[in-house]
Amino acid sequence: MQQRAKIIGIARHRLSTDGDGVTTLVAFHGCPLHCRYCLNPQSLGDGGRFREYSPEELYAETRVDELYFIATNGGVTFGGGEPCLRPQFIGEFRELCGPAWQLNLETSLNVPSANIEILLPVVNTLIIDIKDMNHDIYRNYTGQTNKLALNNLRLIADAGRQQDCIIRIPLIPDYNTDADREKSRNALEALGFTRFDLFTYQIRKH
Repeated sequence: MQQRAKIIGIARHRLSTDGDGVTTLVAFHGCPLHCRYCLNPQSLGDGGRFREYSPEELYAETRVDELYFIATNGGVTFGGGEPCLRPQFIGEFRELCGPAWQLNLETSLNVPSANIEILLPVVNTLIIDIKDMNHDIYRNYTGQTNKLALNNLRLIADAGRQQDCIIRIPLIPDYNTDADREKSRNALEALGFTRFDLFTYQIRKH
């Protein structure tokens, strides 16, 4: 059965913002989390207004930039929403684009481990928004447990793919502190992860 997925947006010609080189960001509809400061709330709820793509249709739309991808070691970054809910779709897309493109994921890892097992041989870089390693902070912020995310971090570490990961550890106003973030970083370093993006959510007060 052919895979199909709703896409909430396609952004071309991104330079070194979500992967090496020139990338096209493809954002999927659907996410298991309900983060308090969600950057893409359109990924939640009714997806009826968004176009549904097959891997072939998405490849046809993104390959117009293939020369940029190959010249700059760039490619396609899948975000969302949660791209790891669509492992078969991304696998079929890899078969179409071949090995020359970089395929990256922007993910929370809050998906079944079977999905990550499918994706690890397919993608080059995982940009992981881990929120916070503390269970209570994570649940308060996302509305979900971080058990799946922690299991998947261990799965990635066991596969020796730590250097292919960039882990985002945000300071989230009203939810965690610098000390909490340092504890998260220490726990991740214990698993062998070394590439971190530390930043602060900029929250607009209404």
